[in-house]
Parts: sequence; structure tokens; C-alpha cells
Amino acid sequence: MFGPITIPFGAKMLFNTVTLKPGVTFEQVELAVGEMCMVVKATYGDDKGGFIAGQVFKFSGFVSDEGSLSQAKTAEDHYAIVTYWRSFESHEKSHADAVFNSKFAALALMCSDTKELGYDMLWQGAAQAS
Repeated sequence: MFGPITIPFGAKMLFNTVTLKPGVTFEQVELAVGEMCMVVKATYGDDKGGFIAGQVFKFSGFVSDEGSLSQAKTAEDHYAIVTYWRSFESHEKSHADAVFNSKFAALALMCSDTKELGYDMLWQGAAQAS
């Protein structure tokens, strides 16, 4: 469940930002996120639906001085759910399915906003061994 992932070149990446309602903590949504992720892995993985892998991140509050052009050095507290798929079509088909929707609905009740953007992979690489 918490092992490393390998992303094949050409995968589609979906970046979902999740902003919780005021007063809601990640501990309160952790079960809903976990159940949603397990349903995606078990129901839509590999040839069953095109899901490759995913990750969940909490915004740490860090905003890079070196990598940011904007003068604004703050960002709203949020979580990111990053998933990798064989195609955008397979992602959309899975997310239109009642099995996924029942799990996402539980999370959505605790969110003030979610936004999921799709990206085409243009480059990937790893550090060179010395």
C-alpha cells in the first residue's frame, strides 16, 4: 500500500486539489480518502480500467523563493491527490461509475472545493548515480 511506484512514459496525470471545509481535519477525511483510493486500485487498476498508480499529499506550507515567480508567498491549506492513468477516457469512465461516485461523495461532503486537472507527460527522469 505504501510502496514505490513506477510510471510508464506517456501516462496521463490527474492532479486533484482538495480543500476541506473550515474546521474539518485530514484525520476526519482520512478513512474516506483511503476507501476511495482502495476502490480505484481494486476496481480500475491495470487492464480493468487504466489506473496505474496514485499518491496523496498534504500541502506543507512551503512556498519556494527560488522556484516561484509570484510575489504572493502563501497558499491555501489543501491536499493533492495525484493519479496516473493510461488515458483521460479511462479516468473519466471510472469516475462516472457508481462504485467510485459512492466513495467520492463521502469525501465531497467534507470539502469546500475540489479541482481535478489532467496533464500529458512530456518528460521524466531520475537522478544519475554517481
